[in-house]
Amino acid sequence: MRRTRTGRGRAVSAARTPGSTPGTARVPRTVRLALAAASALLLTAAAVPGSSAPAGTATGTAAPPGTVARDEPREGESVLVFSKTAGFRHDSIPDGIEALRQLGAENGFSVDATEDASVFTPEGLAGYDAVVFLSTTGDVLDDSQQAAFEGYIEDGGGFAGIHAAADTEYDWPWYGGLVGAWFDSHPAIQPATVEVEDHAHPATAHLGGTWDRTDEWYNYRANPREDTHVLAALDEGSYTGGTMDGDHPIAWCHEYEGGRVFYTGGGHTEESYADADFRAHLLGGVRWATGAAQADCRPEKGYSDLYGNGTGLEEWQQAGPGRFEERDDGTLRTVGGMGLLWHQAERTGDYSLKLDWRMDGDDNSGVFVGFPASDDPWSAVDNGYEIQIDASDVPEKTTGSVYGFQSADLAARDAALNPPGEWNTYEIRVEGERLQIFLNGTRINDFTNTDPARSLADGHIGLQNHGDGDDVDFRDIRLRELTPEAARPAVRGGGS
Repeated sequence: MRRTRTGRGRAVSAARTPGSTPGTARVPRTVRLALAAASALLLTAAAVPGSSAPAGTATGTAAPPGTVARDEPREGESVLVFSKTAGFRHDSIPDGIEALRQLGAENGFSVDATEDASVFTPEGLAGYDAVVFLSTTGDVLDDSQQAAFEGYIEDGGGFAGIHAAADTEYDWPWYGGLVGAWFDSHPAIQPATVEVEDHAHPATAHLGGTWDRTDEWYNYRANPREDTHVLAALDEGSYTGGTMDGDHPIAWCHEYEGGRVFYTGGGHTEESYADADFRAHLLGGVRWATGAAQADCRPEKGYSDLYGNGTGLEEWQQAGPGRFEERDDGTLRTVGGMGLLWHQAERTGDYSLKLDWRMDGDDNSGVFVGFPASDDPWSAVDNGYEIQIDASDVPEKTTGSVYGFQSADLAARDAALNPPGEWNTYEIRVEGERLQIFLNGTRINDFTNTDPARSLADGHIGLQNHGDGDDVDFRDIRLRELTPEAARPAVRGGGS
């Protein structure tokens, strides 16, 4: 018998701090590790069946009762891979464990693997930044273990589900909300085309517009798009057996009850875990779940492409020197300057502008809003507002600032910012004379225009090409006009 849950099938938990919001920081790692070490005095060793030593330990080292034994302290993030099955068992599980261990060794996070559910206690989970359900099936946790896992997620823990993680715990509504969708059926293993929808998330940033691969393609009982951020979807015309009416998400992320969640439907075959693109996909998902990488995982609907996904520069115009170079991977790169590439459609109402950007190093660019049409790029400087992209200027002129007017919340900005070489996502939300700036889903600036000579309520949007040596890439520029109902986003993180 499962515990009674309320509110869309989610548990009401006393562990939640009143007033807390998704994105709230977890208990400090040092505290969690201390709890984990204390629990080692009380609990039983957890091991992967068939291994010669407890998972995560050296051969011949006895694990203390009840946790996965590990050396303390450990640097970097720590991940627990859980692969217990109470139904179908995938032959690829050992390959998945080995792949995740190799990825951890190569990328600075430690991996322990277990099929012993007794590790699911508050103390047993405390030392982990994320828990991976690797092709788990059936009913794998009892009531107390479920409660511990709920508390772990509510405390900010991460979760990554791989393949049959969606074929797990059908009688636990909270888990269904966590994983995003439950398995329904699948056709035979076959090639299919995956359409990549998010090119900034670390799980998909390495991929092109489409990804052709062979796997066992799950159909799901419900479409997760409403409540999650879809990273990639199947082209149901590229294979046989899809049952989701042409909208078939296959990988997604979201924040759930205080924790970060990534899920991928891939990973049935043993070959998947030797494939470089799939391994990078898993790595990005795990890094997002642990908090080592940042991304905007809020649900996204109703945006129209201004550039990307087949939409080119026909509606854009270059003002001033320099240019933007269109590249084969779908990115725009700044070349020379100082100039401005602006969109010719004037914005006269409330809107949300989203775009992905990446710097090579200490570079400089920006996004302008609320300026009049002009062949002079300085008109945007004098009449509009610039949302800055620059790693090292003074606070009111650095990344996330309204250039020259208001600094970003630097603590929130720094926590949300990915380093040079990795993609970031801005949402620039204009509502009347209010300008909110979100970086990778976290609000980092909230500015209101009071200058009667300027107005955010009408004008154009544009991208700056700052000058030689300032190399910044942009992609997937999209816009959504806001209705009053859509103008109040869920907010996490900082803000002025």
